[in-house]
Amino acid sequence: MKTIYAKKKKHLNIVPAILFLGLVLSMSSCDSFVEVDLPKSQLTNVTVFQDYATANAAMADVYSKIRDKGVLTGSQFGISNYLGNYADELIFYGPPSNSALAFYTNLVLPSNSTIALFWNNSYNQIYAANAVFEGVGASTFNVEEKAQLQGEALFVRGLLHFYLLQLFGAIPYVQTTDYKANSVVKRMSSNEVYAQIISDLKTAETLLLPSYANTERVRPNSFVVKALLARVYLYKGAWDDANKMATAVIENNTLYVFENNLDKIFLKTATETIWQFMPTVAGKNTDEGAFFIFTSGPPPLVALSESLINSFAVNDLRKSRWTASVSKGSGIWYYAYKYKESKFTSASKEYSIVLRLTEQYLIRAEARAELENHIGAKQDLNKIRKRAGLSDIVTNSKEELLEAIQQERRKELFSEYGHRFFDLKRRGKLDAALSGKSGWNTTDSLLPIPESELSVNPNLGPQNPGY
Repeated sequence: MKTIYAKKKKHLNIVPAILFLGLVLSMSSCDSFVEVDLPKSQLTNVTVFQDYATANAAMADVYSKIRDKGVLTGSQFGISNYLGNYADELIFYGPPSNSALAFYTNLVLPSNSTIALFWNNSYNQIYAANAVFEGVGASTFNVEEKAQLQGEALFVRGLLHFYLLQLFGAIPYVQTTDYKANSVVKRMSSNEVYAQIISDLKTAETLLLPSYANTERVRPNSFVVKALLARVYLYKGAWDDANKMATAVIENNTLYVFENNLDKIFLKTATETIWQFMPTVAGKNTDEGAFFIFTSGPPPLVALSESLINSFAVNDLRKSRWTASVSKGSGIWYYAYKYKESKFTSASKEYSIVLRLTEQYLIRAEARAELENHIGAKQDLNKIRKRAGLSDIVTNSKEELLEAIQQERRKELFSEYGHRFFDLKRRGKLDAALSGKSGWNTTDSLLPIPESELSVNPNLGPQNPGY
């Protein structure tokens, strides 16, 4: 992971936090995240963590980096686009030079620059979170302030390792800013990584307050951590834990209220929002809206796949509310229309939502089905179906119920951070769904470890199968 390590010894004398704070705090793009200005000169460890305001600004900058770069950015460079192309959500229309083409044709190689960016940006962000965790730990803040920032740093560390695990399989779990230790890290098994993620998130849950710092819901509280834990447990197959965590979030109806109007779910003030990214500046809306929406055909980059569009029943309101189309001659192309704003508005109307309440119902439905609580599973699933204008699921077959849940996940979570690919993978259905796709191989369930990283640190080997 060459980008998260200093290349020369003299770099080791610079506080880790400065690696990501040096320029961003003087940029107007972070005005909405940062409430305090720092000196423009190179900062020292003491300066950054001598008071809560500057340390809080350091943590806020980590979120801005996650929003703008790496796996969770809503632009064309995030996994909503790449994994949508890699699976069966999107059809690629861009030029041959566009980096998404290799994902659409399932010809991703270890030399691919995009996977190197996924890897390096994620570990850079993990490194930054570790810098905050360590710096705050050595500070003289009061107990509550330390707990908040360290809890947030652990949440970010768990979150990013979770996505790296889904993309690459066995990975290193980086918990320090120590150069020598990080330069020789080894990959851990999936079970070991899951254990570390869960440990970090459980600790974060105890450190963070149950309330939000403000109404924007852009900084995590303990229920944000619970929501992520519910997903982690689901992916791991820990059904009882997934059920308990999702229930804890769902039952907090003072913070989270199920929204019956599909047009309100992706607004910045949505009552279902658990955690979201604030845009860079006032008046800007989401990168997702700017990327997915197009106004003329053929599409400039991507359109929703025919198989996704055909998966919606005729009367499914999600098709009419969350997709839109453009026609030209005999051609018709569909695009994701969850976010309605593709340009600036007088005030920002939409934020990029990372965690929302409906997913918690779907998590609980699946966990309940696996635990043989079919009545409870159907109650959760039918709540979502009713909002979409659909009739209730009435089956008593576990297999049919689980399949119905997966179909609802496909139609509810499309174009959101690779849910479709991850769902097919964890349920063992990638080959069945994608075998007819040009270039697909069973080993494509994992991306290759970037060859640039293997060359720097041989301990990251061996390469994933098939590459």
